[in-house]
Amino acid sequence: MTMANAQSRVELRRPDGSPLRVLVVDDEPALAELLTMALRYEGWDVRGVGDGTAAVRTAREFRPDAVVLDIMLPDVDGLEVLRRLRSDAPELPVLFLTAKDAVEDRVVGLTAGGDDYVTKPFSLEEVVARLRGLMRRAARTGPQSDAVLTVGDLTLDEESHEVRRAGDLITLTATEFELLRYLMRNPRRVLSKAQILDRVWNYDFGGQANVVELYISYLRKKLDAGRPPMIHTMRGVGYVLKPAD
Repeated sequence: MTMANAQSRVELRRPDGSPLRVLVVDDEPALAELLTMALRYEGWDVRGVGDGTAAVRTAREFRPDAVVLDIMLPDVDGLEVLRRLRSDAPELPVLFLTAKDAVEDRVVGLTAGGDDYVTKPFSLEEVVARLRGLMRRAARTGPQSDAVLTVGDLTLDEESHEVRRAGDLITLTATEFELLRYLMRNPRRVLSKAQILDRVWNYDFGGQANVVELYISYLRKKLDAGRPPMIHTMRGVGYVLKPAD
């Protein structure tokens, strides 16, 4: 499988390693089922509902990481559904499904907050790609529940970008910091090179998987030098960060 083909199958996940949750809201059963199947194929936890009232009720219980929302619903207008969803989760990313004859300024208003839309008819691949982009951006810019990550004697402050091990300050480059943050958000979980590339580099650099090995070695020199190691290689699988023994 080529790097480009592998990209579409790399799983985005929650910080705790569980599947991302997506709520699909569309009153066309056949379309909703197709969307649900396509998103589940990405490894995501998906629920589908057919009207706005059910969408609001389900979102409060399901707590999705993103919503695919048809603007035209049988009971409540999609904009009203959005307002209710955002009252509970202000940063919730939404991908809107719009009809071809949607008024242009209405669509612009919908996407002004950083959301996105696709126009019917659309390809399932396009929906998946747009949704992945929305959730990536939300993961990078959304509020964090705790600004300081801690694994063993290692701490990382997401606001000040200060990293310390056993109290000693460690200076990292921007890329090293992003890589360490991803490892620390998934402690004790083995992360593949493909997952790390997808999350830290987004494949935009156009390089090969060995860039991960290179930056892991940089981190090791700074974090583990003269100390019990925290970054471990699981040969043929990936890398894992865990408290030192």
